[in-house]
Amino acid sequence: MDVADKWQEYKILDMADGQKLEAWGRVILSRPDPQIIWKEKTFPEKWKNVNATYHRSKTGGGAWEYKNKMPNQWQIKYRDLTFNIKPMGFKHTGLFPEQAVNWDWMMNKIKQANREIKVLNLFAYTGGATVTCLAAGASCTHVDSSKGMVSWAKENVISSGLENRPVRYIIDDVIKFVNREIRRGNKYDAIIMDPPSYGRGTNGEVWQFENNIYDLVELCTQVLSEKPLFFLINSYTTGISSKVLENILNLTVNRYKVGQVTSGEVGLPMENSQLVLPCGIYGRWECC
Repeated sequence: MDVADKWQEYKILDMADGQKLEAWGRVILSRPDPQIIWKEKTFPEKWKNVNATYHRSKTGGGAWEYKNKMPNQWQIKYRDLTFNIKPMGFKHTGLFPEQAVNWDWMMNKIKQANREIKVLNLFAYTGGATVTCLAAGASCTHVDSSKGMVSWAKENVISSGLENRPVRYIIDDVIKFVNREIRRGNKYDAIIMDPPSYGRGTNGEVWQFENNIYDLVELCTQVLSEKPLFFLINSYTTGISSKVLENILNLTVNRYKVGQVTSGEVGLPMENSQLVLPCGIYGRWECC
């Protein structure tokens, strides 16, 4: 497992009984996580200082319970990158801190390439990967079907002082956009995708990970440049092994552009503990 242990402003303080207690800068949040199936709290006293707790509803969804005063929105930093954080529906905050593992990997790949790198970021959400690639010196095309998420990504780019870097923001269905790029003949040196388990596009297009991921990766091979740098797939879909992503990359990208394919889990450490929270999986193709 690759553990995101380089954070200074984000920490897991404790985790038990389906909840993780997190410090997002000075704000303490308690959020549900299905991986936390043990009952015992390691540091019971720390749970008294929580600012807000997200409670799941038995009928689906849930709601935040605010216990101590906190800002509506605030910022945290990772290395030289700055992200805007705020509690939102379905327990999210606009950032997945475990992805710092992939941010570091991408940044190193782009910097070591020593050439101009064009990145395509699909299902790009609030732009953690977009900010990272811009900071590393790449240009980026950021694609997401949600207007709100794209606006949030723009805020993150500006907060990180990268607004003058070459970036395109596209509000569109990912598959439709890639098909248009194929017709236009546009090519990219690196592709990142973080597809949801299930979702709907701007015009009601249905996305289901198990049914659509292979076809999308195969489609994306048509917009890879002659000398691609990397192809990264992230997933949080329950029941899917990282080896599945590795297999898909071997059957698609590696069939056309021979390189190295790897896969694994990402996780977050708990402060002052040996516990590590599993948070998701990845598959990577990279040039040799």
